[in-house]
Amino acid sequence: MYHPDLIRHPDGCPALVLNADYTPLSYYPLSVWPWQTAVKAVFLDRVDIVDHYQREVRSPTHSIKLPSVIALKSYVKPSAYPAFTRFNLFLRDRFQCQYCGTGTELTFDHVIPRAQGGRTTWENVATACSPCNLRKGGRTPKEAKMPLHIAPIRPTSWQLQDHGKSFPPNYLHQSWRDWLYWDIELLA
Repeated sequence: MYHPDLIRHPDGCPALVLNADYTPLSYYPLSVWPWQTAVKAVFLDRVDIVDHYQREVRSPTHSIKLPSVIALKSYVKPSAYPAFTRFNLFLRDRFQCQYCGTGTELTFDHVIPRAQGGRTTWENVATACSPCNLRKGGRTPKEAKMPLHIAPIRPTSWQLQDHGKSFPPNYLHQSWRDWLYWDIELLA
């Protein structure tokens, strides 16, 4: 019987990584390890295999089905607050300009411009499309008559993970679906 996992190249067999409580370490980006890292962790007894691909790898003395889902044996406490990065900012703002709502040509904008003493912090930076950013220029939203949809805040890691659930990745192996909480309708 034909099985797609049997002909899949091992590099196409990443392992979904769950924390010791069987929740994903992260949704966005999705916590996955390359097959080599997953197999090494299995042999070092750092993870439990929850599910596997049909694809096997062999050495002269061992054969192992590649893990598709693994769970850490030791719980990793998530950081309360994420790092300030462009990607995390866009995720906080759901990949939408906070002035007009578009999702294209995204940049970031200092709400209080740097020329007026504004700093690059979670509370002073918002996602903006290039046209809105240019239109606002070196003014505050009030001065430019461009109100923000949502005031910028410092998000928690939980908030970013929750926002990440709205943006499922392009590929999810069938064995991962029981461990992830995206709407299955979105994945079809």
